[in-house]
Amino acid sequence: MRRLFRLLALFALAVGIAVAVRFNESYLLLVVPPYRVEVSLALALFVLVLAFLLFYGVVRGIGLALALPARVGGFRRRRQCEKAAESLRESWRLLFEGRYSQAMRLAGEASAAGESPGLAALLAARAAQHLREVGKAQYWLEQVDRDDRRMTPARLMVEAEIHLESRCFTEAAETLQRLQEISGRHIAALRLELRANEGCGNWSEVIRLTRLLEKRAALAPEIGEQIKLRAYRELIRQRSDLGQLLKMLRRLPEAEGSGRLASLFAEALLADGAHDEAQSLIEGRLAVEWESALVRLYGQLSPSDPTACIARAESWLPEHPDDAELLRSLGRLCLQQRLWGKAQSYLEASLALADRREVRLDLARLFEQTERAPLALPHYRAAAEQAS
Repeated sequence: MRRLFRLLALFALAVGIAVAVRFNESYLLLVVPPYRVEVSLALALFVLVLAFLLFYGVVRGIGLALALPARVGGFRRRRQCEKAAESLRESWRLLFEGRYSQAMRLAGEASAAGESPGLAALLAARAAQHLREVGKAQYWLEQVDRDDRRMTPARLMVEAEIHLESRCFTEAAETLQRLQEISGRHIAALRLELRANEGCGNWSEVIRLTRLLEKRAALAPEIGEQIKLRAYRELIRQRSDLGQLLKMLRRLPEAEGSGRLASLFAEALLADGAHDEAQSLIEGRLAVEWESALVRLYGQLSPSDPTACIARAESWLPEHPDDAELLRSLGRLCLQQRLWGKAQSYLEASLALADRREVRLDLARLFEQTERAPLALPHYRAAAEQAS
């Protein structure tokens, strides 16, 4: 439509000029002694316009000819920029496809061409990391800081991952500390920091970071529990005395006192001879959640008041009459108090529910202590068969 309007306007102009020339009888007189030229005004205007157009065309052509090298150079630079941008896009695609060598090569080309050099260098470092070429990865990481300071937090993240893959946990922790000073903590950095502290054996920090990630819903509860269980196991193994163990137990949040973790602390308390503390821990946890592992440990107690301990275990029987571990623990507690009849009854009931080597050995010892050796022999024989 716009072209049609322009064409109509051009025709109207031509018609106007033709009408003006038809009804215009003026002349132009040029006197240049000894010459005298007389032409119509319309012809003079036409020649003047034509001369102007010719002059403009010549000047324009000269200008274009002089500007041609610059225009060619600009065209080449634009082509190079477009090619570099395409290389950067292709390097991203190849990185996601797992073609790390090609991704690193194209990212290097984009960086050399000046197309987002910091980002391209970081991409090349990531590809080198996947290729486990630590030297090339470090080279590209150095280029990141030189080309674009804004990419420093991203560079530190990649550097920390490289240290972790190389099992340089101390260096990874130091790198993440620098990252925290620059941009604070975020979930991805916290996960890397958790791995670094696990590698360094900083178990108290591992527990703190695990709780923080769980609070931010960045760690599955099952995985968090496994990590904390391992960390507490290591802390308990490294304990220097009973006081340190009790201090850890007091600091343990009630929400984290799962059955497996309570069993871990109960075993450590029994190993340190703190039977009353272990009894309190087991009874408190069993009041919240029934755990067979804790019930088994309950039978290993040598408390200051064994009668109360037996009474407490018997109070659990109505709710858990078919728990073989509870029956065995009652049998062992009665065995300690030389309640031979009750001990035999509980152990035989446990054996009826689950034929296990440990229960048969307990029964064999009971028969030996009560001078009934012939009755102990079948249990010893069955225990030996189960062990083989």
